Amino acid sequence: MAKSKQQTKPKRELGMPVIGKHERTAAIWIIATLISIFLRPLFRVNVVAGKEKLPKKSGYLLVPNHVTNLDGLGMAYFIFWRLRRAPHFLAKESLFRIPVVGSWLTHLGQIPVFRTTKTRNNEPMQAAVEYLKAGQVVCIYPEGTLTREPNLWPMRGKSGALRLALEAGVPVYPVGQWGTEKILGRYGSKLNPGFWKPMNVLVGDEINLDKYRGREVSGPELADATALIMREITKLVEQLRGEKAPAELYDPVLHGQAVTGNFTKQKKES
Repeated sequence: MAKSKQQTKPKRELGMPVIGKHERTAAIWIIATLISIFLRPLFRVNVVAGKEKLPKKSGYLLVPNHVTNLDGLGMAYFIFWRLRRAPHFLAKESLFRIPVVGSWLTHLGQIPVFRTTKTRNNEPMQAAVEYLKAGQVVCIYPEGTLTREPNLWPMRGKSGALRLALEAGVPVYPVGQWGTEKILGRYGSKLNPGFWKPMNVLVGDEINLDKYRGREVSGPELADATALIMREITKLVEQLRGEKAPAELYDPVLHGQAVTGNFTKQKKES
């Protein structure tokens, strides 16, 4: 008699971070120092302009474009050392399942996001809202993953960042960043470091979302406002690159690409 297939062991539940009494805790100071020691030989974070636009104490949402897996390190450095704030990211859940690393991420105020359709993100979104209402800074990549656009321009966004900003009632600031692609290719594994190579960061004006605040927002309105956010980010990237982006935001679905994971690897395997 054939043995029945063993049932897949359910994934353990991931806890959400708890807001501490102080924004920049001792643990965050320690990890930020270690990250800066690791990061400086790779590249330097160069703030082109705009950081003076950001509130110094109240909560707000930063929405940058996403090019390589080094972007998060650069943005964390920018937020902690240049803005003197504690960085809180919404990051993919798989990072939080790595032994030791996952518990530290949670302890440092990072928030896991679930990418499968089987798991709703109500709890992570609420955790992010609480950080924002507590007057802290949350950074979210509205594209949801590394851009699929062939020339690394920002692509179409997802509505999570917008919904987060509307629920928390905080301002949203677009960020253009460019330069990490010279150190590490998109989904690449080979580093080409150089402390003189800049990750240029440009902060834009607060995005005007007044017409969407304080009321129920329809699906089409969510899509329009999300596109507005991505266009504002794209304008900043255009300034950094010194060239014009395509007129239309790239949509990976229309090109038959997966919207999560390493789409280049998936393409080779198909």
